[in-house]
Amino acid sequence: MAHHHHAPGHGDHRHEQGRHGQGHDHEHLDWAELAPLLESQAELFTPLYEHALAWLAKEVTEPGLIVDAGSGPGVISGLFAETFPGARIVAVDGSEPLLERARARAERLGAADRFATLTGDMPGVLAELDYPADLLWASRSIHHLGDQGAALAACVERLARGGTLAVMEGGLSSRFLPRDIGFGRPGLQARIDAVEADRFTRMREELPGSVAVVEDWPAMLTAAGLHHTRSRTFLLDIPAPVPDRARAYVADSLTRTREVLGEYLDPDDRVTLDRLVDPDDPASVHHRPDVFVLAAHTVHSGVRPV
Repeated sequence: MAHHHHAPGHGDHRHEQGRHGQGHDHEHLDWAELAPLLESQAELFTPLYEHALAWLAKEVTEPGLIVDAGSGPGVISGLFAETFPGARIVAVDGSEPLLERARARAERLGAADRFATLTGDMPGVLAELDYPADLLWASRSIHHLGDQGAALAACVERLARGGTLAVMEGGLSSRFLPRDIGFGRPGLQARIDAVEADRFTRMREELPGSVAVVEDWPAMLTAAGLHHTRSRTFLLDIPAPVPDRARAYVADSLTRTREVLGEYLDPDDRVTLDRLVDPDDPASVHHRPDVFVLAAHTVHSGVRPV
């Protein structure tokens, strides 16, 4: 497949950024430059990931090999190492600079002896795994591949019998601000969502080998040959007043939205966004007391028949 770096799942929820504009021109991105940002954002989302992994751990008991496909800088890979102390972890990504960070994180966690990385594009790179996976995790990386059904089938091929595939796809658009922020037209984030949804559709249509499919993930997992499909949505709820790192995440998200989606928004909304991201404006997200982070990500999983 084209070097699409599949990465914007980047488990480390680049897709939040994907949805906020950054992800869909990802072949032009400098991953090394983005790495610190991706890492800090993923760390912010750690409570959500921990709940998702605890949910998986109820059914996936003592996996020998866990593969994090589209791992980014390895924040979720590190959580897998902590959640499953007996497992070997392989982080897979198209970006070597991000995998360097993943290895450094494993070292800091004391898990380097059971941690490996694999560089290459999804899903073809999975053929290079030495062993089938007991758990294969793909966080918001599948939707960056033209033929999602074929990508899921390729993931299933790399599962051990009785192994689990878990994909984080869908959920709800994140919210950072009240509907009425005191200037501009109320409902800014809903209008941004509509623009992003159109942009996401265009991104999908322009992918190499793009295949339109009903985005019913449990049905897609079943079609790929899995049984016992289930879905669950996990929340990240950081109410106002937010800590500094959450505020920085909101400012960055809206700045990228302004850069990437600004031309598609109406002029009034562009002016509103400009104020929201201007550190010198007291009404910006850098200073407002009402900024919050509310995000919902859905995980779908299924089991390869024994």
